[in-house]
Amino acid sequence: MLVIIMGVSGTGKTSLGEILQKDLRLPFYDGDDFHSKENINKMKKGKSLDDLDRQIWLRDLSKILRIWEKKDGAILACSALKESYRKILASKLKSEINWIILYGKYEIILNRVRKRKNHYFKAELLNSQYSQLELPNYGLHYNVEIPIKNIAKEIVLRFNNEII
Repeated sequence: MLVIIMGVSGTGKTSLGEILQKDLRLPFYDGDDFHSKENINKMKKGKSLDDLDRQIWLRDLSKILRIWEKKDGAILACSALKESYRKILASKLKSEINWIILYGKYEIILNRVRKRKNHYFKAELLNSQYSQLELPNYGLHYNVEIPIKNIAKEIVLRFNNEII
């Protein structure tokens, strides 16, 4: 099983992934860990990534997803803001991705991003992510005003009951 948790920065993708890895017994990976040094340096300087910056990152992730698919699966936290990005991620796969979409009001997410320590994503970049965000009409959608623990419980119940 492959699970991708998507949403803008600060929605709790990593927190949710860390909970789900235990409950679903799947390895968890954060897509941010696969960014190039150039992309990370650009974001550290407060500059948003463009489609070209993301292309290599997304293609690399799609190849890695294929490897995980051949194994026992995995959970990946990845912004996957646009439908075209999600298509790249799925392009090498034979099986379907279980998409979990996290969303929330801009003010709530901005407050979360401002409180984070030691993260290269700057609060001033959040607006650029919202402007690019294309929410899909598929997958499981969760408003992050609900506590992450509760979201995780519901997801595990759905996966265990194969309601996806």
